[in-house]
Amino acid sequence: MMAKLTDKLPEGKQWTYEVKWDGYRALLLKSGERVRLLSRKENDLTATYPTIEAAGSKLRAQTVMLDGEIVALDSKGRPSFQALQHRSAHRTYAIVFYAFDLLHVNGEDLTQLPLTERRNRLPSIVKGSGILLSEPLPGTPHQVIEAVSRVGLEGVVAKRTDSRYQSGERSGAWVKLKLDKQQEFVIGGYRSGPNGVDALLVGYHEGKQLRFAGKVRAGFTPHLRREVFEALKPLQIATCPFVDLPNSKTSHWGGGVTAEQMTEMTWVKPTLVAQIRFVEWTNDGHLRHAAFLGLRSDKRASEVRREA
Repeated sequence: MMAKLTDKLPEGKQWTYEVKWDGYRALLLKSGERVRLLSRKENDLTATYPTIEAAGSKLRAQTVMLDGEIVALDSKGRPSFQALQHRSAHRTYAIVFYAFDLLHVNGEDLTQLPLTERRNRLPSIVKGSGILLSEPLPGTPHQVIEAVSRVGLEGVVAKRTDSRYQSGERSGAWVKLKLDKQQEFVIGGYRSGPNGVDALLVGYHEGKQLRFAGKVRAGFTPHLRREVFEALKPLQIATCPFVDLPNSKTSHWGGGVTAEQMTEMTWVKPTLVAQIRFVEWTNDGHLRHAAFLGLRSDKRASEVRREA
């Protein structure tokens, strides 16, 4: 079940609020002694996160399915999406699973029960396992936003307490408010540099067309530049996948891409998704001050749309 983007949190006793964690959405499944972690694309992530697999084996149920988020936490308990990307960072960050929903337990399907009933059964199942609970946040929407902003978290998710679990749906029973501007974009090309990727060209789908959103140069370490370059190399294609490039007559490295600059680019099959943080959308529909946060193996490129 997915959340619709909103610019204002709903208010009322029928709504509950929780942190929007900056990580990978996943299902945790336990059957006897076997534990699996599955991404939204149904990729098996179990081997990548052995500490979560170990915690999942201690859940107090013979069979169980949890919905939640894989998150990398620093020493102060703050999530880092970038740390989640790199195995080397797993030694200095705690890799945890925040559970926020219970879908099945011991052969019983709970998806048609109200959210409050599903949640009420979570604590006894995760107790002592190392799996963490994404707890409801007390207070009014204003108080919740203030508290989440103060500690620098990504956003808030609001859910109707009576909502049934609708797999794959954005019904409006769950909504998300982002407090910083970031979203997923599809990589359609890049400009190479001495350390690998110098800049990414990213966009989003509008119908079946891939529209250009902007160039991304910030947020890279030398290691990241090489890593992303290696991921993009097998995807090279001869023609530009963006329907609206070239789109500028100015030759400086600004928001658009000139016909001359098109020759500097390497085009790729638009299948890789990147998480990008930015300040705002410009009037001509480009990202201002965009920075790379990481690749998203849990998102389908075909689903990426402009969110705001």
